[in-house]
Amino acid sequence: MPRYFFDTYDGGPSVDNEGTDYPDAEAASREVLTTLPELARWQPTDSNDELSYTVKVRDEAGVSIYAATLTVAGRWLDRKPEL
Repeated sequence: MPRYFFDTYDGGPSVDNEGTDYPDAEAASREVLTTLPELARWQPTDSNDELSYTVKVRDEAGVSIYAATLTVAGRWLDRKPEL
């Protein structure tokens, strides 16, 4: 079974040196799309932030074969200033 490596970028790179076995590249890409919302879910944010999370998949040869980015934007609407 081929091994794929998932490098994450959410403020700084985190390189995957171990990798994970998947039946094919499509299965690896589905894992990325499942993982991205979880990355965003556990990151602290300020109320008026825009954050981007990217995961790039490399194959066993080290070639990047897939990338996906999730952007989360938050802002207050009609918020009254605190006293």
